[in-house]
Amino acid sequence: MTALIGLTTYMEQTVMGLWDRPASVLPRVYTDCVIASGGAVAGLPPQPPHPAAVERALDGIDGLILTGGKDVDAALYGELAHPENDAPRPDRDAWEIALVRAAIARDLPVLGICRGLQVLNVALGGTLVQHLPDVLGSNRYSYGNATFADNPVLTEPGTRIAGMLGAGLTVKSYHHQAIDHLAPGLTVSARGDEGIIQAVDIDGLSFGVAVQWHPEESPDDLRLFSALIEAASS
Repeated sequence: MTALIGLTTYMEQTVMGLWDRPASVLPRVYTDCVIASGGAVAGLPPQPPHPAAVERALDGIDGLILTGGKDVDAALYGELAHPENDAPRPDRDAWEIALVRAAIARDLPVLGICRGLQVLNVALGGTLVQHLPDVLGSNRYSYGNATFADNPVLTEPGTRIAGMLGAGLTVKSYHHQAIDHLAPGLTVSARGDEGIIQAVDIDGLSFGVAVQWHPEESPDDLRLFSALIEAASS
């Protein structure tokens, strides 16, 4: 049976021909990678996170991908926003935090991508470095202007990420934030060469990982997507 993978989306003002209206949107590269890995796709646009709605959404899918996007609201981890942060998107934050907490509770396979890793960490009680150039002195992880940066990642031996990806790889980065205090229930599974957390395993889940980079931007390497779909098909 083909695994149905739910992908979180934005709700954005969108121009489509004559129409200029709010719409559920997500870059096609995400869905292409899921389909190329043998899965089917269902969009999960932001909506009020009523418990019944969250549970019903998860009932209909076999695995969850928390996709990339705007910064998580700093107020959700008890901090004032950095001047470089994106304007908060409370609709998406609330929906995705509720989704991932419920997915973990029911042992649903989860893959977090970029913002998805940050949502996961905040949902479980962690915090974020709000602007990496303040810490690193460079913008090596986010060039801006829709240009992805190539960066090395070193995996931690014995972790799920290491088992899938080997000792190290070069990844596509586009983020100015990262995990600061790691949430309970997560294990660091990869770091950058300067120590910035680049991936985590979700403890206790049959399959649960999140990465700070953008694997959908490397469509010739589908290992993360394929592993999610294999877990979701079992």
